[in-house]
Amino acid sequence: MASKPEGITPSQTVGPFFKYGLTPGGQYDWNDAFTNNLITPDVSGERIRIEGIVYDGDGLPVPDCMLEVWQADAQGRFADPQDKRALPNATFRGFGRCGTDQNGAYAFDTIKPGSVPDADGRPQSPHILLAVFARGMLRHLYTRIYFGDEGANAGDPVLALVPADRRSTLIAQRKAGDGAVYSLDIRLQGEGETVFFDI
Repeated sequence: MASKPEGITPSQTVGPFFKYGLTPGGQYDWNDAFTNNLITPDVSGERIRIEGIVYDGDGLPVPDCMLEVWQADAQGRFADPQDKRALPNATFRGFGRCGTDQNGAYAFDTIKPGSVPDADGRPQSPHILLAVFARGMLRHLYTRIYFGDEGANAGDPVLALVPADRRSTLIAQRKAGDGAVYSLDIRLQGEGETVFFDI
């Protein structure tokens, strides 16, 4: 009996993802444990929508990308046992997931988060954590979504680490005519590439 040759296991990319189990969105006979609608009936705070398009390095929309968000509630508390400030006052979990459509578009319905402290206790401007999974990438990418109408952005310790000319790639702007909608495109490479963080 011949043995298999030894060697390196081939690498895999983090996408395209398996839509049936990861972002069913009511399209399959499956429990939608994760959706792009984070709003629960008992949650307090300003209800918003964040939307945009994910582009590749050639400026083309990515139709098979998956995005995950994690955020604090309107009082700046995470639904996590490690957040000792958290109170069980709502079923809001602060986690959501969605896939891009054939035009590369994504959207999350959620609430605007409150300020959270960093590891040194300094207040951070309200933001949402974002993970990006896409074909051709060996590891998913991490970034943040800030809000253009937050005065606290000027003092945010993480945003201050980003060169001033690149900060706009992290800042969602309110859409004219619909104050509940923020827009932020994600560019995986090339001109105007979104700032991604090493974790």
